[in-house]
Amino acid sequence: MIVKSYQIKKSKLEIKKNNFFLIYGENIGLKKDIKNFITSLLKENENDLETSSFYESDIINNDENFYNAAYSGSLFGSKKIIYVYESTDKILKKISNVFEKNPENIFFIFISQVLEKKSKLRDFFEKTKKAVCIACYMDNEKDLETIAQLELKKNNISLSREAINLLIEKSNSDRNNLRNEIEKIHSFSLNKKKIELDELKSLINFSGDYKSDLLINECLCGNISQYRKIISELYINAVNQILLLRILSNKIQRLLRIKEGENKTEQIDNLINAIKPQIFWKEKPLVKKQLKIWKIDDLKKIIDEINYTELLCKKNPQISNSIFFNFFSEICKKASSSS
Repeated sequence: MIVKSYQIKKSKLEIKKNNFFLIYGENIGLKKDIKNFITSLLKENENDLETSSFYESDIINNDENFYNAAYSGSLFGSKKIIYVYESTDKILKKISNVFEKNPENIFFIFISQVLEKKSKLRDFFEKTKKAVCIACYMDNEKDLETIAQLELKKNNISLSREAINLLIEKSNSDRNNLRNEIEKIHSFSLNKKKIELDELKSLINFSGDYKSDLLINECLCGNISQYRKIISELYINAVNQILLLRILSNKIQRLLRIKEGENKTEQIDNLINAIKPQIFWKEKPLVKKQLKIWKIDDLKKIIDEINYTELLCKKNPQISNSIFFNFFSEICKKASSSS
């Protein structure tokens, strides 16, 4: 059964009747919020709630551990929650097996990236009455503004409209990034309630993040010399790999939305101007170049590779820099050869 992400808090009673949940989509922050909300619902009146986590690759490599967790019941309380990350069609049969046996007081929350309409996993959760399917699309500016206002009020911080807009722009349509920046402001502002725009730029290292944004645009445009120059200036010692992968993912998703709109109109400038969040005027020529370089199938392939690269970086921290830079270099080389 389908539940809209914005209806989730109004559907508490309906949600608590189900044991199987699929949360999928490009909005990482929203997926996290919904996962935490469902978990808090299931924890009501539970002193001890056992949880366990799997990645899809863990289940594929050794499904016995997954089945043992699914059928063994909780050792500490009456309920157990099993989280499964990076879920795809590859484990649908195993999910179906567990669903048919419907183990009592065990709840399954499957987290997935973007799932196309033809996805069998998505189809299973959408059409099954005793399962919940929740799509998490990117936040729009209004969503992010609401979140920003709530977080600022909670932390007793006052910002101008221009400063809030800057935070939203810097978040790359990710509520997690937005909250992290507000938390950073709160930590460093001490008891100061009103933060000026120049102070804000300094606190959030705006110039450095601008370089990160520029790095990814140059990479997608295939400008190898500029790409290498920015890397040499910024990333000699440390790289925030996950943040850069998220920025890349957001830009690829934006290109996909524009490319898919090309089927309906040939006015590419109108499509670029209409996209939300709005594209800064200095970035528009780069976006137009990227649209000429990349095909829809190539963009979708990069989305899959981003997810895989993030997983590899997390599982192999000793060589994560090599994994990360090899991935970005291959994208830049491909763009260069196509431009």
